[in-house]
Amino acid sequence: MRNKDLTFWLFLTPVIIALGAVVVIPLLAGFFYSFTDWNGLTFNNFLGLDHYMRLLDDGRFLSSLWFTIQFSVVTVLLLNVFGLGLALLVTQKLKSSNLLRTIFFMPNLIGGLILGFIWQFIFISVFSDLGDLFGIAGLDGWLTTGTTGFWGLVILTTWQLAGYIMIIYIAYLQSIPEELLEAAKVDGANPFQRFRNVTFPLVAPAFTISMFLTLSTSFKIYDQNLALTDGGPFNSTEMVAMNIVYTAFSSNEMAYGQAKAVIFFIFVAVIAVSQVYYNKKKEVEM
Repeated sequence: MRNKDLTFWLFLTPVIIALGAVVVIPLLAGFFYSFTDWNGLTFNNFLGLDHYMRLLDDGRFLSSLWFTIQFSVVTVLLLNVFGLGLALLVTQKLKSSNLLRTIFFMPNLIGGLILGFIWQFIFISVFSDLGDLFGIAGLDGWLTTGTTGFWGLVILTTWQLAGYIMIIYIAYLQSIPEELLEAAKVDGANPFQRFRNVTFPLVAPAFTISMFLTLSTSFKIYDQNLALTDGGPFNSTEMVAMNIVYTAFSSNEMAYGQAKAVIFFIFVAVIAVSQVYYNKKKEVEM
């Protein structure tokens, strides 16, 4: 850093100022307000840890946190399985590879709110019609229970983001030297053995990136949750981000909402950093 000239700092200064203005200062301010009775404009009293102690007895918040954890575990697993599977499919030198890549990536270009309403129509109307047509009672009444609402959110999120994760895996799959795969083939390794012993270890960096992205994204989901279930029925599919928004803007408890956001931030940061640290240790250097 000592060897950087004036030009380096002139280019870097606007980024530092922007980062501080839109990330660091709001974060510190929110952390401070969580200890007060802030109403969105002013505060009169310093309440200490009152909001944080109240969180321990907030059943709705704890329920939304548990729902978000379950959703994130299932979604991260499915997104990486489908993302890697799609990447393996479109890197098989098929004539339709480019077309398939475009088709698989397209859902990522559609906004979460629009996707939520589209899938709400599919789950409610299309599933109901299919259930009546084929006599499958289980297809009727989707999104009317917490269980079907949970799987509805999982399906929507997986369908939307699998193509994006596919792109990350494609980049690493295409960087694997053909000589390694040919050598394994000459040694008698079948396709599964080549994938397990050659391909899989060499795409470990892609797992680190993909798991970090899917983990942080699945914890922060709000618009899909709002459009598809709006937290219902009876708040059974309410995720933490939605719970925080409702606390701050519907109940007008800004300071309490800030306390929830601080706890949620620390929770996600600890999990994400632990995941990156663990995955980096498993990576194979070429």
